[in-house]
Amino acid sequence: MASYRTLLGFAGVSLHLIACERRPDGTMGLPSQTAAPVESTADQPPVAINPVSPMQYPQALLDQGIEGSVLLRLYVDSAGRLLADSTRVAESSGYPALDSAAMEGAAGLRYSPALRRGRAVAAPFLQPVHFRNPRPRAAAP
Repeated sequence: MASYRTLLGFAGVSLHLIACERRPDGTMGLPSQTAAPVESTADQPPVAINPVSPMQYPQALLDQGIEGSVLLRLYVDSAGRLLADSTRVAESSGYPALDSAAMEGAAGLRYSPALRRGRAVAAPFLQPVHFRNPRPRAAAP
């Protein structure tokens, strides 16, 4: 379990909501800049404890086979409760519908609290959300 906590506690990314840049594949991305770290006093980040993910894949993107990943910046209190007003997109997927779905689904996430020296503490952290099409892909001819 310690390795799972470590995966969720990787370095922070700054929040950029203004200027987006168009990628060669037609998607939109955040501009490249030096990332501001997520400051945390926790030794171990919070761990998601949902038995089933509350994330809902947008049907239109699922039907088109569009996939993406969103990085959310979240904050939990010392009881592991997510402070909803603190939820932000730290790194966009390039698809506003996926970003919105991640933000909406975040409200349903439940966590065990972050730990510092074995004691529960409030902490900011980053949560990746991956939207992957579960349908099998057709083999290339």
